[in-house]
Amino acid sequence: MNAVSSKTFKSGNSVAVRLPKALGIAADVEVVIERNGNALTIRPKVDPEAEKARLAALLADLRAIGAPPDGPQEREPFEFPDRPGL
Repeated sequence: MNAVSSKTFKSGNSVAVRLPKALGIAADVEVVIERNGNALTIRPKVDPEAEKARLAALLADLRAIGAPPDGPQEREPFEFPDRPGL
């Protein structure tokens, strides 16, 4: 998404900013705001227990699918180029 512009405004004793609908954050979502120098990062807060349950369900689905009947596929070895100085 391209950058969008918005203005801050006063809301009670706080300063607020309106987030455009195009950013995809629904109303009443708890967020984490982090400052890194001059940049602010806003992201939805993740519930660790819900995330653990989601990953456990994914692992259960993968185990139910099982391994391919003919085993894992062999790949040709990959040679990394020589990059002096890195």
